[in-house]
Amino acid sequence: MKRTHLPLNGLRVLDAAARHLSFTRAADELAVTPAAVGQQIRALEDTLGVVLFRRTTRGLELTPEGEAGLAPLREGFLQFEESVRAMRAGQSSKSLTIAAPRDLTEKWLMPRLARIAAADADLRFVLLAADGQGEGGIDFTQANLDLAIRWGEGPGEHEGEALESDGFVTVAAPGSASEILIGWPGGAEDAAATIRVADAGLAIDAAAAGLGRAMVPELLAAADIAAGRVVALGEPTPSRLGYWLVAPTPQWRQQKVRALVEALGE
Repeated sequence: MKRTHLPLNGLRVLDAAARHLSFTRAADELAVTPAAVGQQIRALEDTLGVVLFRRTTRGLELTPEGEAGLAPLREGFLQFEESVRAMRAGQSSKSLTIAAPRDLTEKWLMPRLARIAAADADLRFVLLAADGQGEGGIDFTQANLDLAIRWGEGPGEHEGEALESDGFVTVAAPGSASEILIGWPGGAEDAAATIRVADAGLAIDAAAAGLGRAMVPELLAAADIAAGRVVALGEPTPSRLGYWLVAPTPQWRQQKVRALVEALGE
């Protein structure tokens, strides 16, 4: 019989019924009715063209045909269990590969990973640089990524969850009165900027150095504002843009990825 035609449900019922020599107890184990067990056994007998059980005055007995197939069947189920354990081992792996924009990694991600790792010494992280704009810089297949962080209006083609943020905030060095605009790709003031830098993180650093003021994601600037490196000029401005934790559906469903997403959101 071809592998694609194997009656796996019927074989599972056969294993349970043979162990208990009772359709009722097999039904209890499988959480079905005794009638359903009997139907599965009859269907399996029809498929195989043999009688598997015989009712006698002493109760239910396996036929020689049923007995002959039982040992390899149980060995097969043991192999199935081993296969499932091997596949689940990746779910419990303590190694995660993450891609994120360089400025977000430096100013937001690494401090949080340090806190998460301090709570679990077995965790291992591989950090890769990803283009923060769109999907172009995130290739889950080539980099074997578990999770990525992108800048945009949503998760794009993947599953995702937004990082909580108040939008954009304008920052400058403490005491600075400079009206010079510092721009960065994706920034709201980039087109009118006098000074342009590679990313929002460098815009914050340029503002801290006294080169001017920069409108940047509040998420990136929060630590520098708290440390006094820069000050916020006015209140944050809501934005449709933001940072998103993203992954294709298979990676997103992994236990280790879900745990990391939850920890990063705390």
